[in-house]
Amino acid sequence: MSFKTIALAGALAAVILAPAAASAKDWKKVTVALEGGYAPWNLTDASGQIVGFEPDLLKVLCEHADLECTMISQDWDGMITALNAGKFDVIMDALSITPERQKVIDFTVPYAATPAVFAAPKDSELADLPGTGTVIKLEDVHDQADAIAPLREAMKGKTIGIQSSTVYANFVYENFGDVATIKEYKTAAERDLDLSVGRIDAGFEDATYLLGTFEASENNNLAFTGPEIGGQIWGEGEGLGLRKSDTDLKAKFDEAIKAAVADGTVKTLSEKWLKVDVTP
Repeated sequence: MSFKTIALAGALAAVILAPAAASAKDWKKVTVALEGGYAPWNLTDASGQIVGFEPDLLKVLCEHADLECTMISQDWDGMITALNAGKFDVIMDALSITPERQKVIDFTVPYAATPAVFAAPKDSELADLPGTGTVIKLEDVHDQADAIAPLREAMKGKTIGIQSSTVYANFVYENFGDVATIKEYKTAAERDLDLSVGRIDAGFEDATYLLGTFEASENNNLAFTGPEIGGQIWGEGEGLGLRKSDTDLKAKFDEAIKAAVADGTVKTLSEKWLKVDVTP
């Protein structure tokens, strides 16, 4: 057997054996990555602590699962890659459960389900897009073309800001990429700044995130515009992201999330931080 064949056999054996070895891990301590800049889901306060809906919920989940959990701040870009590289054990960052992401990581059951919506300056020509104040639910990115058509017409020649690598980016490119200029941002906060001062015309984002954004004095000139868009297009909802090998850790958090949903913890914490009940 040549060296390359031996090496390949060893690598395949490692792949085959890895899940079994990981599944036997006796989880006591878990490191959880959050962006720390996606208020009010998670944000970094003046003392440097990560606070918000997800940190509060995480505390409850970890107590239920009898885990000692440590939160760390990580950039959104590359977060899934870093999880699979073993830099931390869990992602908790309003991470939507999608088929594309499920190809590379595993998810817990959802702990939230939220719509997305456009935001624009209150005094702009996009301030009252068709469907403002209504809710539509889409099955996929190509669903209900008739419902999207008025928005496409309004966005012709405009610039739409989105956070890179989010579940919303694909939707905006698919539906508006041929009629509007799409500008990507590393963080939602950077996009909000440009939107507030008029460097772009509209932003598309999770509705609960935007509600928190509007409360900041520098963004109080912004408001929802157009319909809130929910449904299966965003997947099952937001769940914890884990490595596919850590099936035992997923089981612990699945049980904890189901308990937090059943006893009203998710409802209470989401109404406190997000101003709406996002119980899935």
